Amino acid sequence: MNKTLKIVLIVVGVLIVLVRVAPFLFRVNQFRPTMEDKASAALGRKVEVGNLSLALISGSLSAENLSIGDDPKFSSSPFLTAKSVKVGVEMMPLIFSKTLNVTGVTIDSPQVTLLHNSAGLWNYSSLGGSAAKSRSSSNSPADLSIRKFELNNGSIIVGTTNSQKHNTYDHVDVTASDVSMTSKFPVTVAADLPSGGKFKLDGTVGPIDQSDSSLTPLSAKLNISSLNLASTGFLDPSLGLGGLLDLDSTLESKGGEAETKGTAKLSKALLIAGGSPAGVPLTVDFNTKYNLGKNDGVLEPSTLKIGSAAAHLGGTYESAGEATKVNIKLEGKDMPAKDFEAFLPALGINLPKGASLQSGTLNTDLNIIGPTNRLVTNGTVGVYNTKLVGFDLGSKLSAISMLTGIKTGNDLNIEKLTTDLHMAPDGLKADNFLAVLPPLGNLTGLGTIDSKNNLDFKMVANLANATAAPASAAGGAANGAAGGIGGILTQVKGAAGGCKGGTTTVPFLIHGTASDPKFIPDVGGLAAGMLKSQLGCAGTSAAGTTKTLAQGQNPADALSSLGSLFKKKKP
Repeated sequence: MNKTLKIVLIVVGVLIVLVRVAPFLFRVNQFRPTMEDKASAALGRKVEVGNLSLALISGSLSAENLSIGDDPKFSSSPFLTAKSVKVGVEMMPLIFSKTLNVTGVTIDSPQVTLLHNSAGLWNYSSLGGSAAKSRSSSNSPADLSIRKFELNNGSIIVGTTNSQKHNTYDHVDVTASDVSMTSKFPVTVAADLPSGGKFKLDGTVGPIDQSDSSLTPLSAKLNISSLNLASTGFLDPSLGLGGLLDLDSTLESKGGEAETKGTAKLSKALLIAGGSPAGVPLTVDFNTKYNLGKNDGVLEPSTLKIGSAAAHLGGTYESAGEATKVNIKLEGKDMPAKDFEAFLPALGINLPKGASLQSGTLNTDLNIIGPTNRLVTNGTVGVYNTKLVGFDLGSKLSAISMLTGIKTGNDLNIEKLTTDLHMAPDGLKADNFLAVLPPLGNLTGLGTIDSKNNLDFKMVANLANATAAPASAAGGAANGAAGGIGGILTQVKGAAGGCKGGTTTVPFLIHGTASDPKFIPDVGGLAAGMLKSQLGCAGTSAAGTTKTLAQGQNPADALSSLGSLFKKKKP
């Protein structure tokens, strides 16, 4: 055996002995108070670790447990707990001078609880802040330098101080290098979101703000995929609201203001209880600025798109309370109406079976206000010069067709349709509804679509150019009555002269659902009064007397005939 080999064997033997004996020579638990004090001074929170063990080859200390206290203003429970933590150390200073120099920290399977109060403040805000200053013996902020920090397979629980409802994010991984309280360092965060979504942040952070760590500068790219809004607390799942959010943006936070720019896409949107997922996504190219101190922000002029239709939106928002509140203005002009067809189900609106929109434009002027989990929308909506293909309104209003002789055909031409809209999570309300439908005339009224997609509309058809429907064409007793009534209404028009400007007014109700509406003539109550008024106007006109009505009928007889035609009891 040559001399070189002997030396190598001796060195190896010494190392083996050293590895086996070192844990006994060094009572590593004596370093536990030092580790706890340094970490507590740097974080401004009470830090506790369990029994330490030394791994000489890997150059690391392992602790059985780790606990970081919470801000007492938020909770008496720990802010972070972990079953194990591994601390990398420089072995030579540790062996020869018993000096503890930390090179890295790895925390496995921790649980972190993030809470915010009614003022919008978070419990992590005081990490490394004024509490750390008070623990530091010098005027400079406490510093803890770590070459590499890793948090693996963690869970983050997010909630509020005044609610037991929390949301949990699993498989959280955090990696940072050259970590320092007083300088900028790179960081990457990845996490699984509820219902299969993904979160990733990649950028730089620091130096840590000593007064409020939430104000620490941050420059990063933020990516969120398939975030299920119904499972995150952003929307109220009890109302059936939801959608899948994809976000691709940049985030710049400096001087207490955070600016986020990017694109958000909402797929399978559900905005009203009783609605169904939208068939097309909604995308927003946005730019927002948020004041971290005041917990409020401004949505700069941004663009909302559905297909090729584009609208402009902007406004303000605040997150001081449990839910973020918004006040957003949405304006759109001359947008292709057909592009909205597949999105209408998200609003609880379904076109009649077999029908589709063709051509035309849509205008909107809406205000969206309230907390994000219960948004309310008010404003006006108008559709112009469009056609509802495959919908024969005349067949739905068969009684009116018999009365007037007007035929609408298989498609419904809409010259104009406008309404004042109120949309809340529990349904839609339409006031001042007006539809101009050549050649039929105008439909006016108001009504609601509830959370079960049921229609309840009270409408009036102002029919132009009504003509008599011959009894012979009707073919039957009921249709014969229709012919008689057609004659009455024709003579009403002629007898009325300037009383109604040559139009026939017929009230009716719309029930059923949006996809299968039921048109029901209304000859009772207020509607009957409207008919009496018009018929009476005709019967007392200077152009004639009540005997000019069909076969000498007076207005009361006319109402009686209407009742028999519609199979309603006369009022």
